[in-house]
Amino acid sequence: MKPFRYMEGESAEAATRAVTSAPGAVFFAGGTTLIDLMKIDVVSPDTLVDIRRLPLASIAEDGEGVHIGANVRNSQLAWHATIRERYPVLSEAILSGASTQLRNMATTAGNILQRTRCPYFRDVHAACNKREPGSGCDAIEGFNRSHAVLGTTEHCIATYPSDMSAALVLLDAVVRTRKPDGTTRSIPLEDLHLLPGDTPERETVLEHGELITHVDLPHLSFARRSHYLKVRDRASYEFALASAAVALDMDGETIRAARVALGGVATKPWRCPEAERVLAGRRATADSFRAAADAALAGAVPRRHNGFKIELAKRALVRALSELTARAA
Repeated sequence: MKPFRYMEGESAEAATRAVTSAPGAVFFAGGTTLIDLMKIDVVSPDTLVDIRRLPLASIAEDGEGVHIGANVRNSQLAWHATIRERYPVLSEAILSGASTQLRNMATTAGNILQRTRCPYFRDVHAACNKREPGSGCDAIEGFNRSHAVLGTTEHCIATYPSDMSAALVLLDAVVRTRKPDGTTRSIPLEDLHLLPGDTPERETVLEHGELITHVDLPHLSFARRSHYLKVRDRASYEFALASAAVALDMDGETIRAARVALGGVATKPWRCPEAERVLAGRRATADSFRAAADAALAGAVPRRHNGFKIELAKRALVRALSELTARAA
C-alpha cells in the first residue's frame, strides 16, 4: 500500500487551497470510483482532502430552477419528489446505474467526474494515454466491444460511463464551481468534459483544485415528458452498451421540440442536436424516430468488436422515443 495523507476540508476555501497546494492531492467524497482506482494502482494521490462535511448536500428550488449540492447522494437525488415529478429522465438514469449500496454513497459531483471503466485504463500493464500520456491506446486494436463509437480519436476510444450525465446534458444542466483563487464560475455540463484530443489524460475543463459546489437544473417545461432507456448485458449493476435520454414537447401528435442524448457510446456525455433538429416539426412516428436515430449516429466510427453499438444505439433511441410517446398518450 502506498502511503497518503488524509485531511478534512473545513470549508470550500480551505479544501480548494489544500488541493491546489499539492500537485498530487485530490478531493474525496463518496470514494466509489477513487478508492477502486487506488486499490489497483491506477491513481496514487498523495493527499485526500475530505469534503463530505461541507454544506453541499441539499437540494433547493427557486424561480430559476433546482440547485443540487455537489455532495447530494445519488439515491437522495433520484428519489427526490421534485426530480421524480419534473425531471423523470434524471431519476430513471440514476436508478439504472450501479447498485443501491453504491447509489447511497456516490455523490452528484463524483458521478459526473467518474473515470472510464475501460479495462485498458485499469490495467497498469496496458498502454493507455489517459493513464500514461504518450504510451498509446491498446483498446484501438484490442478487445473493444464496450468502447465508444462517438467522439473518439486516435489517442483514445474509452467510453464515458455515467448514466446520470446523459440525463443532465439533456436538461441543460450547469455546473457551478469554486476556483483556487476564490472566484466562481458556471460551466454548462455539455462543455465540462473534453474530447480525447492531444491531451486525453485531461478529461474536463476544471483546473487543479477547482471544486464543484452545485449542479443547477433550469426550469424546462417539457422535461416532465422525458425518459431514460438503458441497454446492457444484464439487468442490474452493469454499465450501458447504449442508452438514450429523451424529452419531447408535443402539440397533439406533432413534436414542437425535442431533446436527445446518448450514453454508453461516446467519450463524453453526448447531446444529439442533429437528432433534435430532425424531430422538430415532425409527427411522432416510427419513421421520424428512425430518421432521428440515423442522424444521431451519423458520425459514429466503429472498431473491430463494437460496430454493433451503432445499430444498438439507434434502436435504443427509437424505443425510448416510442415508449415516451406511448406513455404520454
